[in-house]
Amino acid sequence: MNGPVLATGNDIETAILISIFTDRMAQPGDVIPDGTNDPRGWWADDDVPIGSRMWLLRRAKQTTQTLQLAYDYIAEALQWMVDDGVASRFDISTQWVRTGMLGAVIVAWSPTGTLLSKGQYAWAWAGIN
Repeated sequence: MNGPVLATGNDIETAILISIFTDRMAQPGDVIPDGTNDPRGWWADDDVPIGSRMWLLRRAKQTTQTLQLAYDYIAEALQWMVDDGVASRFDISTQWVRTGMLGAVIVAWSPTGTLLSKGQYAWAWAGIN
């Protein structure tokens, strides 16, 4: 097989869903929102961790700073697809859809510049308003 096979079907949407809605292990220095020391994530993560750190924002206030962190965590979660040549880039935007609801639009572009995927994703927010 030649090239990124992941980009040939609807697999890109599945890869995005797994990447952003699976919990990535917290990094040293991350504040665990429930006050425990449980870093979550997959214990066998190695050089390419799986998932996102969006779960760390669970109790964050609905602020522009939280939106920026959400953007950063989503970009971090999707970076493996750029590194592997599946996508050339992702255009990501985050916003507060309404009280208690964070939304993101993620557009994936192929290495040849064609649109791979465009999706809207939402998180029910248990944050402090």
